[in-house]
This record gives sequence, C-alpha cells and structure tokens, in this order.
Amino acid sequence: MKRMSLRLAAAVALTLAFGSAAAPARAATTYVVDLAHSDVSFQIRHMMAKVRGGFNEFTGTIVRDDANPANASVEFRIVATSIDTRNESRDKHLRSEDFFDVAKYPEITFKSTKVERASDNLYRVTGQFSLHGVTKELVLPVTFEGEAQDPRGALRAGISVATRISRKEYGMEWNRALNTGDLLLSDEVLVEVSIEAKQEELAPAPTQ
Repeated sequence: MKRMSLRLAAAVALTLAFGSAAAPARAATTYVVDLAHSDVSFQIRHMMAKVRGGFNEFTGTIVRDDANPANASVEFRIVATSIDTRNESRDKHLRSEDFFDVAKYPEITFKSTKVERASDNLYRVTGQFSLHGVTKELVLPVTFEGEAQDPRGALRAGISVATRISRKEYGMEWNRALNTGDLLLSDEVLVEVSIEAKQEELAPAPTQ
C-alpha cells in the first residue's frame, strides 16, 4: 500500500557515525551503504490489515568521528520510483500524483544536522527530511548494531532505525471513506531501516 518513507531513514536514518563508547577514538571514517545487505521498509494500515512495502534503490554516506562526534554526519537518498509493495497496480498508484508523485519528486532524502548520544548504543540524529516536496526537521532514534571486519578484511558497521511519521504532514492526503465511517488508510506510517555500511575505500595516492 504505502511504501512511505525514508529508513530514511534513515535513513534514513543512519548513525554509524559513532560506535560504542568503549571503542578507541580514531580518525574520521566514511562508510557507504551496502544496498545488497540493507533494507528500507514501511508499514501502513489498510482497512483492518497492516500492509508492508519498501524501496529497492537507495544510497547513503555516514561519517563517523570518535575524536570529534560533532563532526559525524549522515546523508541518505531513496529513489521514489523504486517503491515495491509486491503489487504492480498498487505501486503504479503510489507513484502517481495521489501519493509520491515521483515524476515531480523523484527522491526522498535525509541530511543530518546534529548527532547526539542517548545511551551506549542509542543515538538521536536530527536532520532535514524531504518527502513529496515537503522538508521538515526529523529526529531519528538510531541504534548502533556493531562493527566488524568482513571475510575480505573490509570494515563494516550496522545501524537500525524505527520511527513513525504522518503522511498528511508531507502532503499525502489521499484516502477513501468506508461504510463504517472509518478511512481506508491510516495517516501514521511506521518506517523501519536496517543498514549495513562498508568503509569507503580511499583512492590511491597519485604517483610523483
């Protein structure tokens, strides 16, 4: 039904930018989202059921700086046309002017403005979230899921986000009345993001 949002959160959503409190401080590190091992999804009520959907195309960059946490940052972009609810006719409707209007608003974005540690592995990431031509400040609860080297020696980290947004606040007001007096779709949308990000590979230094 409503393949609503970010994960962007999330990332859109996305606070790799920091690690655990016990980790030693180190130079700023840039990570890029691994699309193959990440997920951006949403859930909305349709009549009496909860219907899920997601986005298949998104990118993200996370800067982690243990020495200067204020320098941490997150940027996340979702390709709106990549919405996927496992029903092509519904997806076509969601891409139309009634909902995402992807011809006019092809991207959903989140760009952080502040990162704060709430507890050991939980962060509050404040940023500008843009959806359907509307930009609002959004505070995302981001959980740092850990960090490790993959079998090839590349450093990877994980984060997760779960938040709720009002689709009406972003100009998505399409609905239908039921004979019970209720509405076909809920206004509130649950957005969930699960990200695995890989340390960005630095370009080799130019030879003299």
